This record gives sequence, C-alpha cells and structure tokens, in this order.
Amino acid sequence: MTDAIQTLSIAQYEQIEPVSVPVGEHMIGSFCGDENGPTLVVFGAVHGNEQSSIIAMRRILPRLSEIEAQLKGRVYLIAGNTRAINKNVRFIGADLNRHWTDEIVKRNAPDSKIKTNRTEDVEQTEILVILDQIVKTAQDEIYALDLHSTSAESAPFAMIGDTLRNREFAQKFPATILLGIEEQLDGTILEYVNNLGAVTLGFEAGQHTSKRSVDNQEALIWLALVNTEIVEKRDTTIDNYEEILETAMGRSRLIEVRHRHAIGPADEFKMELGYKNFEPIKKGDILATSRRGNVKAVESGLILMPLYQAQGEDGFFIGREISRFWLWVSQLLRRLKFGSLIRFLPGVRQHPVSSESLIVNTRIARIFPLQIFHLLGFRKIRWRDQELIISRRKHDTISPFKKR
Repeated sequence: MTDAIQTLSIAQYEQIEPVSVPVGEHMIGSFCGDENGPTLVVFGAVHGNEQSSIIAMRRILPRLSEIEAQLKGRVYLIAGNTRAINKNVRFIGADLNRHWTDEIVKRNAPDSKIKTNRTEDVEQTEILVILDQIVKTAQDEIYALDLHSTSAESAPFAMIGDTLRNREFAQKFPATILLGIEEQLDGTILEYVNNLGAVTLGFEAGQHTSKRSVDNQEALIWLALVNTEIVEKRDTTIDNYEEILETAMGRSRLIEVRHRHAIGPADEFKMELGYKNFEPIKKGDILATSRRGNVKAVESGLILMPLYQAQGEDGFFIGREISRFWLWVSQLLRRLKFGSLIRFLPGVRQHPVSSESLIVNTRIARIFPLQIFHLLGFRKIRWRDQELIISRRKHDTISPFKKR
C-alpha cells in the first residue's frame, strides 16, 4: 500500500458493497491441521454493518484450504450477527457486542430452559454452541481476534483487555494499541472469551465501507496465523502484510482510554462534524450536541471513535498516549504479585461473588489514584453508592489451555 493511497479520502477510495450470509450460519470457514496445536478464532461483523471483515475472511479461504494439512493448529472464522449483516445494520434489537454478561449468557446458553425469539438472543445461542465445542476440544492455547471498523475515517488500531498474556500477543503486531477500552464497556464478546482463558485482541480496521479496511483485516489475520505459529512464515507473504499495517497505522503508539461518553436514543446525540480518530482535543472543546446542550471534552487528550452513525451506545472516547515504560513497571509489579497485597489495606475487602474483584472504601480510593490500580491490573472500575468495585481479568499470566 503506497503513501498516495493512504492519503486518499473515503470518497476517493473504492468502497465495498454490502455482503450477505445465510441466517444463523456463523461459520465462514474452519480448518484443522494439527488438532493438538493452538487455536485461532476470528470474529467478524459482531456489529452487522461492519462487513469488511466478512470479505477479508472470504479472501483467505482458498489459501487456507491449500495449506490446511500444513497448519500447526486449528482456525475458525466466525460471522457475528448474521441477521443484522443481511440488513446492513449495527444490530436488530440489542447490541450483540454488549450481550456477553454472565446473566445474559446464562439465559441464552444452549441448555437453558429460558428461550426467547429476540434476534440477538438467538444469535448468541448459535455462537455459544460453536464456542463451547471449540473450548472443549482445545489441546493448546486459544487466541481470539474480534474485527471491527469505525463510522469515521481512521487509521487502524488494536485493543486489548489488560492481561500480560494479551499484551505479549499484541506487541507482536505493528499496531497502535489501545489499553482499557474494554474496561469501559460491559458485555463484549472478547471479554467473555478472555474470561474463558483465551488470549484476545480487538482490531479496528478503518472506516466501515473502505476497501482499505478489508486489506487491513486480511493482513491482521495472516499475521495472527504466523504469530500464533499455526502458519509458518514460508507459507505466506508475511512481509507484505506487515508493510500494509505499518503503512496504514503510521507511528505505533500506546494509548490509554480514560473516558467514555455513553449515550442512549433519548439523548438525541449528534457528533460535531469533522472529528477524526486520534485527533487532539482540549478540555472544554465542544465535541457534540444533545438535548441537554453542548457536549464538551472533560479533559484534554485524543478523541477516539467519534460516532457518525445512527446506532450505537458510545458517542466517543477520550484517551492519552502513555509511555511503554509503564507497561514494564506494571508487568514487574504483577509478576511479583503486588496486586494481592491490596486486600490487606484498611477499607478493602474481597467481593462476595467475584474472586477477581475487590470492594474499596472511598477513603482508600482517594488515597490511591486510579492509575495505581491500573498498574496492578485492576482496570474495570465501577462506583456503587459509597464504594468502589475494582476488578482484574482472569488468567493474567497462565493459560488454562496450554498443553492440556
């Protein structure tokens, strides 16, 4: 991909056509070489209007078929919200990528006696059948990619839940990495799969309908196949795919998500025109309007994923670039298990249900800045009355699947 192509606007660059999939048939392709090797699961179009990933998956099917016998593991390419894909909308009744909470998954589990005909409930049950079989039969590490795109024009970037295993995997790619965005959200499919023990990586490939997004997603899948050692470098033109992502991304950065502006239909949210992903903003800048008036930036930083489409629950995010030095500090503290010492502080107690969560008295929370909790792996932070609930991901350093 040349610099000239990279600078083209959305209108100037060739656009993809909407795709269709058979309703309820989520498996785009499955391949098994060495069944005792690692597994790569790729999700696409969990939001039905983000269809470039389906095209990218279909592009690589012929080559994967040719080299299937040489694969050092298993590969599953999975379409997300099939019914929304065929209508080219983000979702039908509910966002499938906010549907993976413990409560909803339990309700929609294949063996559940509670059955509904709501679209995303049915979609989730269908995907759970596939995931359950993949997890049960895994003999080695499971890796999962979730491919997305944005309504605004954007350079591609990766997103990770904060485990050391996720970080190690993400840093094998030439990618700008967003840390903490999943922690701002509840019920993402990657959070669910991560909590099962998989190593996960989210990827925003660019604008929804741009063919550049297809190129970026195809490149990412091939790099993931090599980085998981399922495919040997000699079996693909790995240098070309690295060049595609490096050219598309520009300078790789590490960005921490600090704020999410959540919205609902009643807000009448409308993003101000012209904002691009990673554009610098200042505290007080007018970013959008709603029925309550102007929506201003609560802090200076970089605007992330401004919403320029009708459906969605995230108006925008605000992040800031951080030094990789802090990743090193965090890794050191977590390997030394400093996080386990927090529970011995006054005003801190174990959550009665979650083994990975603590309840912190607000007096303690004021003494310890949130960044301290972040360094120790506690990134999901929720206020409840006068208490702060902090949670960290399961399987931070040890895989439940590795060489079973």
